[in-house]
Amino acid sequence: MTATGASLTDRVRAALAHESDVREVRMFGGLSFMVRGAMLVAVRGDESLLARVDPERGNELVARTGTSRAEMGTGRDMGPGWIHVTAEALDGDGLTFWLDAARAYHASLR
Repeated sequence: MTATGASLTDRVRAALAHESDVREVRMFGGLSFMVRGAMLVAVRGDESLLARVDPERGNELVARTGTSRAEMGTGRDMGPGWIHVTAEALDGDGLTFWLDAARAYHASLR
C-alpha cells in the first residue's frame, strides 16, 4: 500500500480506466493487465510491477533505480523487454513513468 492507502492494483486499474478492452488475468505470479489482447503490465503480490517495454530500451530502463531484468524462476531471464520494478520505484510519478513506457511499446505492437 502507498501512503494514500491505495494498492498498486487499484492504482493501475485507475490509470487504465480510460483504455478500451482491458482484461485482468492471473499470470506471472500476479495480476496481469491485458489491453486489446496484449499484456501491458502485471502487478505482483509484493506490490512490484512487471512491465513489458520496448526491448531496444531494455538496457536504458533497467539502469533506473529499483529495477532489474525480470526472471521467470531463478536465473531465467525473460529478455530485455521485461522489467521488474520494485514497489518503492513506483511511488510518486514512478507508476506513471512505467505505464507510459509499457504503453509506448504496446502501441508499436498494433
